[in-house]
Amino acid sequence: MFTQIIAAAGVLALLTVVPGPDMAVVTKRAVAEGWHDGLRTVGGITTGLLVWGVLTVAGLAAVLAASAVAYTVVKLLGAAYLVFLGVQAWLRSRRGGDTSATVPSGPAPAGHPWRTGLVSNVLNPKIAVFYTGLLPTLAPPSLPSHVGMALLVLLHAALTLLWLGGYVMVLARARGFFERPAVRRALDRVTAVVLIGFGLRVATADSR
Repeated sequence: MFTQIIAAAGVLALLTVVPGPDMAVVTKRAVAEGWHDGLRTVGGITTGLLVWGVLTVAGLAAVLAASAVAYTVVKLLGAAYLVFLGVQAWLRSRRGGDTSATVPSGPAPAGHPWRTGLVSNVLNPKIAVFYTGLLPTLAPPSLPSHVGMALLVLLHAALTLLWLGGYVMVLARARGFFERPAVRRALDRVTAVVLIGFGLRVATADSR
């Protein structure tokens, strides 16, 4: 069983480090607001994975994965949210990378970056397909199916937390560079294009 868990961890690790919408959202928050907001966003994303995990163990994610209508609705909502975040980043870049016009004085609401991460992850129907399609093949057969699935979901959430959390801290170390107006403007535009691109890709992806 231990060997099977290690093999599953390797597969999950590879899937975790592949750049995707979650990393783009984390980049946007961490560079714009700092590592505190970046880590809160990571916490929201990790919570989203746990939500999907609960739905998977309960069998509800399988219903979403099997229903073309439900999948399409969640897919379009997720795509719209990514495009919305991308447009926000692009508009900020048009203002020269200055966030003072959009960020109120004082500390930002603690729940906002967490909610951003949560919504972006929960509205990603690919997670439902991944959890119901791939995870069962990785679960140790010696364990009851729901126990094995829950174990892998927790493992995936932990790997995501470590990977994206470490990524945020790397960005924090280089924040002085990213705070230069020209660099911030360029990064906002790149992030905007990436988020909008992911949104369009999600919207136009096949249901399966």
